[in-house]
Amino acid sequence: MSAGQIAALIAAGAFVLLVILLAIPLIKLGRTLDEATVAIRKAHENSDPILIGANDTITHVNTQLERVDGITANAQAVTGNVSALSSVFTATLGSPLVKTAAFSYGVSKAIRARRKAKENADGRHARRGRRGSGRS
Repeated sequence: MSAGQIAALIAAGAFVLLVILLAIPLIKLGRTLDEATVAIRKAHENSDPILIGANDTITHVNTQLERVDGITANAQAVTGNVSALSSVFTATLGSPLVKTAAFSYGVSKAIRARRKAKENADGRHARRGRRGSGRS
C-alpha cells in the first residue's frame, strides 16, 4: 500500500464517521417532525368539536341579540308613548289642576284668616265684658 492509498482510506473513514455523526441528528430531527405531525393531527381532531361548539354558541348569541333588539325597539316605543301621554296630560289636565290647587289654597287660607279674625274678635269682647262687669 502506498501513502496515497492510506491517505484515501483515512479520508474515506473520516467521511464515513462524518456521515454517521450527521445521520444521528437527522434521525432525531425526523422523529421530532413525526411527533410534531402527530401532535398537529391530534390538535386538529380535538379542535373540530370546539369549533362546532363555538359555531353553535355564536348562533345562539345572534338569536338572543335579535330578541334583545326587539325588546329594545318595544321599550323605545313605550318610552315614546309615555312621553306623548305625559304631554297630553300636562296640556289637558295640568293647567286646570294647578288652578284648582291654587283656588283650594286660597280658600283654605281665607277660611283660616276668617277664623283667626273671629277668634280675635270674640276674645276682645269677652275681655271687655269681664272688665266692665268687674267695675259695676
